Amino acid sequence: MPADPRPTIPRVVPLRAGTPAATMKILLQRVERAEVRVDGEAVSAIGPGLCVFLGVGKGDSEKDGVFLADKLLNLRIFPDESGRFDRSVTDTRGEILVVSQFTLYGDCRKGRRPSMTDAAAPEEAERLYRDFVDRLTLPGGPRVCTGTFQAAMKVSLVNDGPVTFLIDSAEPRKKP
Repeated sequence: MPADPRPTIPRVVPLRAGTPAATMKILLQRVERAEVRVDGEAVSAIGPGLCVFLGVGKGDSEKDGVFLADKLLNLRIFPDESGRFDRSVTDTRGEILVVSQFTLYGDCRKGRRPSMTDAAAPEEAERLYRDFVDRLTLPGGPRVCTGTFQAAMKVSLVNDGPVTFLIDSAEPRKKP
């Protein structure tokens, strides 16, 4: 019997609600300036650059942070002389403010209160948050500032553009 010429389609098993897909998430905004305050005191402030909200989920690892740190440092979202997105935060010598944001894992599909069950436990999230920040902090690279992990923070920023992207560490989809 001849082989079936049709391609084999892998069986996809859908995730159940509450089962994370192990993808670290960042919401990044190009800013003119940004500041974090805790208990009324300024703890970090930056000038032109990126304000980055980082969400760490269950099953995330250092590998996710490596991917996102590289993406963030090299993503061309700043204008060149002709106004095209052709320069990175590294190219522009911009600054980066990283704020932990477990609510990026809030699941609002059911009920009226978001479920945070897909967010990593605080100890693991803090470890991966600090690892991510360390990967951004390179000699001669952008100045990197942070919020205060697990604190109630007041974040103020002036979005430049506005330019805002939501990026995760999931494997990119292959084009057909």
